[in-house]
Amino acid sequence: MRLDKFLKISRIIKRRPVAKEIADQGRITINGSKGKSSSNVNVNDELVISFGNKTLTVQVLQLLETTKKEDAEKMYKLIDESYATDYRNQE
Repeated sequence: MRLDKFLKISRIIKRRPVAKEIADQGRITINGSKGKSSSNVNVNDELVISFGNKTLTVQVLQLLETTKKEDAEKMYKLIDESYATDYRNQE
């Protein structure tokens, strides 16, 4: 399954054009390699997604062509969620 489609169907990113843009900017890695929107995603792949000051690390559990909102989170497991620290405001 294409990376941008997985991100949309799993509802990690709500709109496919946004998922495509983030992926094509090199802000997503698949198993340590930079991914593009057309990159193939497989079960057990680890995705690291950076958007804004937030970084998500998820493991792909299953690939579905369509899903209901309540089932979307069953497509992946959240491994880590971190936020960049703004050192300018810590004085």
